[in-house]
Amino acid sequence: MASSSPDGKNIVFVSEVYPECPDDACNKARKEEREKSKVKATVFTRLFYRHWSHYTAGKRSHLFVVPAEGGPARDLTPGDHDVPPFNLGGQDMYAISPDGKEVAYTSNIDEVEATSTNNEIFIVPTAGGTPKKISTSPGADSTPLYSPDGKYIAWRMQKRAGYESDRWRLVIYERATGKVTNLTEKFDSWVESFVWAPDSKTIYFTAQDKGEIPIYVLSLQGGTPNEVTRGANDNVAITPNGKKLVFSRMSVRFPNEIYELEPGATDAAPLSKVNDPLLGQVQVQPVESFWFTGSVQHKVQGFLVKPPNFDAKKKYPVKFLIHGGPQTMFGDAWSYRWNAQVFAAGGYVVVLINPRGSPGYGQRFIDNINGDWGGRVYQDLMLGLDYVERTYPFVDKDRECALGASFGGYMANWILGHTNRFKCLVSHDGMFNAESAWGTTEELWFNEWEFKGTPWTNREMYRRWSPHLFAANFKTPTLVIHGQLDYRLDVSEGFQLFTTLQRLKVPSKMLYFPDEGHWVLKPQNAQLWYKTVNGWVDEWLKPSGH
Repeated sequence: MASSSPDGKNIVFVSEVYPECPDDACNKARKEEREKSKVKATVFTRLFYRHWSHYTAGKRSHLFVVPAEGGPARDLTPGDHDVPPFNLGGQDMYAISPDGKEVAYTSNIDEVEATSTNNEIFIVPTAGGTPKKISTSPGADSTPLYSPDGKYIAWRMQKRAGYESDRWRLVIYERATGKVTNLTEKFDSWVESFVWAPDSKTIYFTAQDKGEIPIYVLSLQGGTPNEVTRGANDNVAITPNGKKLVFSRMSVRFPNEIYELEPGATDAAPLSKVNDPLLGQVQVQPVESFWFTGSVQHKVQGFLVKPPNFDAKKKYPVKFLIHGGPQTMFGDAWSYRWNAQVFAAGGYVVVLINPRGSPGYGQRFIDNINGDWGGRVYQDLMLGLDYVERTYPFVDKDRECALGASFGGYMANWILGHTNRFKCLVSHDGMFNAESAWGTTEELWFNEWEFKGTPWTNREMYRRWSPHLFAANFKTPTLVIHGQLDYRLDVSEGFQLFTTLQRLKVPSKMLYFPDEGHWVLKPQNAQLWYKTVNGWVDEWLKPSGH
């Protein structure tokens, strides 16, 4: 990760270092000493000793600056904190001022990072000096970006401490006065990626909305953001003359391509078509939206993808997908790990529901899942499937399988103990025992927010929503999948589930990856994953003609 300063004089980059080392020679010596040692043991003295899929091994990410013409690199953010903090992609978490003299960056300096979402925005001179914190929210502040005229820094802000799924607002910081202004307090959606217009008077951003990710434009004076174009968009950029937007767009029918849009227009045109040759060889189906009445009479959205060569006169088995997060959403988007086209290709109707917890329907809808993991969200899912069975005569309600990962894996485990309507289940990296999941995860803020405390301060809620306590009801054949390097939901959750199923003599199988984390990312492993998952569903649903 590196960026050049606008004046072309410096390059700013991120590198992992031992925070106690004063220079690169020390870092090199420490690394070589560790690699050569026959002792691989590590002593932990605090939390966050591991994260996502790796152990920290005492290292920190720091920002460095090096002259473009060459020379020694200088650490701009020394100390025992990560700059930027761990993230799973998206917009950069640091930026260089237009004059090249300052860097704004994101960091979390709270004492216990494992329980804190309080990322803050700091500024530091490129020449070096003491960083200054400029954000004030108790929630997360992230992805700073200077205005082209250098007068402002914009970033995304959350208000509530400890809640990673609070609403992301867009704020601007006036550099001359230090004033912070919230531009989107009345906009009830998450601000995602954003970019300044060249005149520094407007900002373009993306936000999730009803299964899509439209682009919006907002004046620096505030007001209501105006929708520019719909679709599943990201990585918004604007040409230097301000006349065209350039961004990535995907669909359930194709992976990311680059699109362009002239301001004032609503129809974007593709600039790249790199996927066309491959997609031209297969039959892809569009996603179809539907709405139904969910729990407590709330309208909920779902989607349906039909198989290739669909015949409305036939009956098709169902793959019922449940998304993770739980604060993520299904929609008209492409996925490599849970691809609706691949699931439909074997002769299945794929059903996808956005229950409580899904973004794109207002923050209250998201918050409704807090402390209620097996409640209204479960009802939404079952009512959505009821609606599909009533509405689409080509759906075979006697041949249905539910599949989910992460929170979707949790929900598959919850379904195990609460209904026998499915002929099979697939549970990938799901929570099985809520109490042990708290003790083996790394991001403790997540569990402590969702279950409103710790297992000793609020044990009743952990036990109320823990799938393992309903094992006496387990009957549905289940495929369990888990990765050894998954530190969000430790592999022990998968082992506990598989052990329980085997002990109860429920038909079950476990696919174990010693080299994958929360996601299956290696191509050969992904191929095995799809073959195993689809094979399991075929075994129990036996679609006609397959």
